[in-house]
Amino acid sequence: MSEQVKTLAMDSVERPSVSWRDFLELTKPKVVALMMLTAVIGMLLARPGLPHWSVLVFGNLGIALLAGAAAVINHVVDQKIDTIMARTRKRPVATGRISPVDALIFAVTLSLAGVLVLVWQVNALTAWLTLASLVGYAGVYTLFLKRATPQNIVIGGLAGAMPPLLGWTAVTGQVDGHALLLVLIIFAWTPPHFWALAIHRKEEYAQAGIPMLPVTHGNRYTELHIVLYTLMLLAVSLLPFVTGMSGPIYLAGALLLGLRFLQYAVRLMRGDDRRVALATFKYSITYLMALFVFLLVDHFIFF
Repeated sequence: MSEQVKTLAMDSVERPSVSWRDFLELTKPKVVALMMLTAVIGMLLARPGLPHWSVLVFGNLGIALLAGAAAVINHVVDQKIDTIMARTRKRPVATGRISPVDALIFAVTLSLAGVLVLVWQVNALTAWLTLASLVGYAGVYTLFLKRATPQNIVIGGLAGAMPPLLGWTAVTGQVDGHALLLVLIIFAWTPPHFWALAIHRKEEYAQAGIPMLPVTHGNRYTELHIVLYTLMLLAVSLLPFVTGMSGPIYLAGALLLGLRFLQYAVRLMRGDDRRVALATFKYSITYLMALFVFLLVDHFIFF
């Protein structure tokens, strides 16, 4: 009995302390920030002029809360995987700083708050579409697809591509074809973005038992598909200009950014270098941010 008491006492002493930063980390703030950028641009593109301040504030707050909740659930589901991979082993749930139960309670709280904000201050369509995105990412992708198929990123990328549509519906209350074009751009961007990282972290994904494309089909196969998807992304990124949604500033930006992305992809295929894979991954983030900024600048100059 005394040994049990000692063990409990040691556990209580050695248990890592928890701070608000740990809960913030659970929400993956950098990822959510990129999603919110695309959601804001969806709002700004939905109609001429600026949206009402309440839509900007409460729409983004509700979407961010639900996106953060999805990220928290991802931490819980991937707890064992995160302990294996160097990139994720210091996450709060993986290290035990936050228990899975506490994390799930946090996720439910964020989800309820997000839905209430969107239904109460924005509109029901945006609330249910955002909730569906959470289910798609945290449920369909994280729980099932991620471990089931090397096409996990391709199929599951739709959930992460939704923010521009959510921003658009927050302003208009309806789904629009131009908003779906923005979703399509992110959907096409997701595979080359993640596969570049997967090449760089191939050994870790293999050790964790995640069937990412480089693990199941090798680097060369993956690098070829990065090139093919980047070409598709380049074509898709021109659709806003082709459909009259944007003007020449966006066209020039999309071409320059897309050709640079393609240059990275071709360089990766020729050299099969992990450092180039990481550089490609980092550029892909810059690409998406800059592309949407070009779209926004073009919109306010020509429309």
